[in-house]
Amino acid sequence: MKLLVTGGCGFIGSNFVRYWRNHHPHDNISIIDKLTYAGHKENLDGVADIELHIGDICDREFVSKHMHKTDVVVHFAAESHVDRSIVNPSVFIQTNVLGTHVLLEEALREGVKLFHHISTDEVFGTLTLTSKNKFNEKTPYTPRSPYSASKASSDHLVLSYFHTYNLPVTVSNASNNYGPYQDPEKLIPHFITNILKDKKVTLMGKGENVRDWLHVEDHCHAIETIIRGALINNKIIGQTFCIGASAEKSNYQITKNILEILGLDESWITSIPHRKGHDLRYAIDATKIRRLLGWKPNYSFDKGLIQTIEWYKNNEIWWKPLKKLI
Repeated sequence: MKLLVTGGCGFIGSNFVRYWRNHHPHDNISIIDKLTYAGHKENLDGVADIELHIGDICDREFVSKHMHKTDVVVHFAAESHVDRSIVNPSVFIQTNVLGTHVLLEEALREGVKLFHHISTDEVFGTLTLTSKNKFNEKTPYTPRSPYSASKASSDHLVLSYFHTYNLPVTVSNASNNYGPYQDPEKLIPHFITNILKDKKVTLMGKGENVRDWLHVEDHCHAIETIIRGALINNKIIGQTFCIGASAEKSNYQITKNILEILGLDESWITSIPHRKGHDLRYAIDATKIRRLLGWKPNYSFDKGLIQTIEWYKNNEIWWKPLKKLI
C-alpha cells in the first residue's frame, strides 16, 4: 500500500511516519512538507525507505505529481499555533482551508481508497471548568480563534467531498498532544526546555486552563486504527472520531508535574497575562473509537510525561537550535 502523508516532517506527522514504518515495514510512504518553522527534516532521521518531497499543499501541480498511485492520504499539514493565527490569520486560511481543498480535488481525481483528515478538539469551542460535559462527535462546532475556525472549515470541506462526490474520507479530532519532536514553542516542551536552560517557565494567569492530554504515540495508534478500520469496513467511511486519553490537567498541574519530576519548586514559575480568546477547557469523550474500533491509549499521563522529559534531556541537539527561533 502507498501512503501519502502531508506535513510528515511536523510533530505529529513525523511521529506517525515512524509509527507506520515500524508497524507496516513493507508499505510505501511518501511525504510532502513545506518545511515551515514547524517542519524539520531531522524529525525523520533514521527512518528508512521514505520519499520526502518539499513543497506547498496549495500548489496543485506539485500535489498532483506526488499523489500519483496513492492509496491512502493522511493529511496532517496545517498551520496550528493559536497565537500565530491571531497575529496573521490569512496564512491559516490559505494552508488549512485552500490547501485542504487542493488535496481533496487531487484525491478525487486520483481515486484514492481513503482520505484521512487530522483535526483538533479546538473546533468545538470551550467548556466551563465546572461542567461535566465533554466534546464528542455530535458536539456543535463553535471555533473561537482563526486557527480553530480554519480547521473547522477544513473538517466541513472534507466531509462535503464524501457527501457530494463519494470520496472515501474519515476525520479525527484529537485532544492536545505531547511527546518527542514537539516544537519548543508548545506548552509542555516549552516549559521543559526552559528549565533545561535554567530559565523560569511563563504560566498564563493562574494556570487554570484545562486540556485533555494525549501522548502522540497513542494518537498515531488511533489514526492507524481508523485507517485500517475504514479500509475493511465501508461503514467507517464518512465518519468522524474524537480521540482523547481522559487525562484532563490544568496548565498549573502540568507545570507542577514537570517541576516535581525535575526536582524543582514553584519559584520557577512566572505569571504572564492570558492571550486573547484563551479557551478555558477542552475535554474529549472517546467512547465511539473505543467501542466501535477497540482503540484505547497505552500511556498514562504520568508515564508519558516522564518519557517526554527524558527525550528532551537526551536530545538537546534537536531542540536547542529551535529554541533560538522563539
